[in-house]
Amino acid sequence: MRLFWDTNIMLDLLGERPPFYESAAKIASLADERKLLITISALSYANVNYVLSKYESVEKVKDKLRKFKIISKICALDEEIIDKALNSDFKDFEDALQYFCALKSNSDVLITRNGVDFKTAKIPIMTAEEYLASYCRTVL
Repeated sequence: MRLFWDTNIMLDLLGERPPFYESAAKIASLADERKLLITISALSYANVNYVLSKYESVEKVKDKLRKFKIISKICALDEEIIDKALNSDFKDFEDALQYFCALKSNSDVLITRNGVDFKTAKIPIMTAEEYLASYCRTVL
């Protein structure tokens, strides 16, 4: 199973943001155990670094990003993704970039807390909690 994480989920994990941290951490543990694959847009690394650096030292943030990179794959933003996002019906350009990265990386599910921003998605959109509930039903 390949999951694409929106920036907000990566921030939940690396910023340890309650109450969302726990579910993101559970999925990250599954990725660490190689039970699934997390894919992240290159843009998310920049966004997360920017946000977390306001609250933590630059070195601490870089260390978190280095550790997260071990359990995730990065989807590059390229001209094709930018063209698709610019010509899409998405109201939020960043959401469009994330969505087209998810498609390009052949992700099975896009994990986000902003599901309403992905109304016309061609892949399932779930919160981390919804995914975990679905995952638990699948493995039991």
